[in-house]
Amino acid sequence: MSYSVGQVAGFAGVTVRTLHHYDDIGLLVPGGRSHAGHRRYDEADLDRLQQILFYRELGFPLEEVAALLDDPAADPRAHLRRQHELLTDRIERLRKMAAAVEHAMEARTMGINLTPEERFEVFGDKDPEQYAEEAEQRWGGTQAYAESQRRVARYTKDDWKRLHAEVDSWSERYAALVAAGEPATGEAAMELAEEHRRHIGVWYYDCPHEMHRCLGEMYVSDERFKAFYDAMHPGLAEHLREAILANAARHSG
Repeated sequence: MSYSVGQVAGFAGVTVRTLHHYDDIGLLVPGGRSHAGHRRYDEADLDRLQQILFYRELGFPLEEVAALLDDPAADPRAHLRRQHELLTDRIERLRKMAAAVEHAMEARTMGINLTPEERFEVFGDKDPEQYAEEAEQRWGGTQAYAESQRRVARYTKDDWKRLHAEVDSWSERYAALVAAGEPATGEAAMELAEEHRRHIGVWYYDCPHEMHRCLGEMYVSDERFKAFYDAMHPGLAEHLREAILANAARHSG
């Protein structure tokens, strides 16, 4: 089975001119010619073209691609293993780039006037209210979310640093409380639950105890929240939910 230059160009997503160029420089010389002198590519040629395109996608210059492929000691399987490793590394870099773009988009949505570097610095994975919009969509209309948007639009870099410092401090103290075996219905746990509620009220939106109860339930039922809190200490999500409920109950009277 052999293929014309037009067919190969269509298979590979390259131009006929590119294939002509590869032939001219000796990088991919077709294995045959038709009676009329036209290029004909066999299976081995397609294999080589695939290798060329892998390396080109990875940014290798044509001269280096030729040297790699023409090395008599090279094992075709070794080429594939190397390309797999390089592509895997590239995928990881692109994944990190995508995450950085998502953080920048989040910052812009929240109205933070920061450079990309500053946005990346202040947005981490330790903000338990990162899904506040979803909470508002689930419970209680849009007024609280609108208030949250209004507030955060005014925050400076220093404001966000203070906010995250409060979150970090609270997280460390609550994790220590759970590690020490303090009960969720104890005074210390309820005080930290109340601090959690006030933090939301100061930085985001008014959070009455009933709304806080709803949030507490979500911290257990939503796997994302549960994973966030349990990462501080195993079982912390359930503990916090119980502390929030106990704190709300003592204020209901």
